[in-house]
Amino acid sequence: MAEAARDRIAPQRGSGEPDKPLAEPQPGSARGIPSHGRRWSNQADGWVPEARPEEDVGAAYGFPGCRPVRISRNEITDFEGRFEYWDADTEIAWQVCEPTSIYHELPGQELARLTERIAAVRGEPIKSYGTGDLLIRDDQGEKHVIMQPDQILYLHPHKARRLGHAIEVGHDDLPDVVLEVDLTTDVRYRKLGLYEEWGFRELWVETPENRAPSRPNRKPGMTIRVHGPHGYEETPESWAFPSWTADEIHAALNEPILSASTVAVLRRVGRALGEQGGTGTDDDPFMRVEREQSRREGIEEGVEKGRLEMLAEVLAARDIATSKRLEEHAGVIVAVPVPVLMRAALACCDETDFLRRIATG
Repeated sequence: MAEAARDRIAPQRGSGEPDKPLAEPQPGSARGIPSHGRRWSNQADGWVPEARPEEDVGAAYGFPGCRPVRISRNEITDFEGRFEYWDADTEIAWQVCEPTSIYHELPGQELARLTERIAAVRGEPIKSYGTGDLLIRDDQGEKHVIMQPDQILYLHPHKARRLGHAIEVGHDDLPDVVLEVDLTTDVRYRKLGLYEEWGFRELWVETPENRAPSRPNRKPGMTIRVHGPHGYEETPESWAFPSWTADEIHAALNEPILSASTVAVLRRVGRALGEQGGTGTDDDPFMRVEREQSRREGIEEGVEKGRLEMLAEVLAARDIATSKRLEEHAGVIVAVPVPVLMRAALACCDETDFLRRIATG
């Protein structure tokens, strides 16, 4: 599958010479990047496609909002920057033109936090990897095509093949959900087709409420696409996360703090996932300890309340006035055996004398 996908998407230069336009794709195929009569230009960072005046060169090549930057085969291994797509044939990486902003990074981070809460209710981990490389290798095992999403989710990480430095298409288990944030770019023109060809099961495309100034007319919202018999189909709710709708996901990703409605949604989705796998809150280590601690605290609180009420009744029967001092000494009262408390309550002359007696034993 990896070889077939690589052959379909690998960009090619017309005659192998860097100053010739890219080859036009065949009808109905994703092979190549259309040249649109464009030529290559030898710039400071290497051969890159020429841009026409006032033109988004990335849009002409299927990566709107991106600029071409040459990264050689040797450099790509150690390259730590962000890009949308890179291929070995052209050694061109498509990077977002505008600087990376918190509004672009936030949805991916928020999604990781939201799914962690769902996982706690479900009782089974959900792994988020952030921006990782999706990789296709050539026949010699070298990196041939790399694409970077904004968030990657595995719903059953313990069942998936252990990952290396990248997710290798055709070798590793593909993630259950991939998130793309369309802030200054648009996944539909190029990356969407590649996700579909590579067989990614579910793709989420989020346009945040805080849209980029360069795209004020872009409507915010979440789009969910699932891979069916005829390719990607848009659906109102997730298949991976049962009952979680696109509107609910978008609302949760854009809230400054978790609302009561979002909390209810996360619990609902977590329980639905738990029912599928036969797990629940007590299967989550953190939630199990938290619940046990709450139970212990509840028991201790009940004991404390019961003893204070008992002492108040005994002292009241002896016409001894009490105050909030009993509550302030609740920790001492709970630690003293009941017979000692009763002897002190029957022998004391006032509240102060009672507290002195239990303090001295």
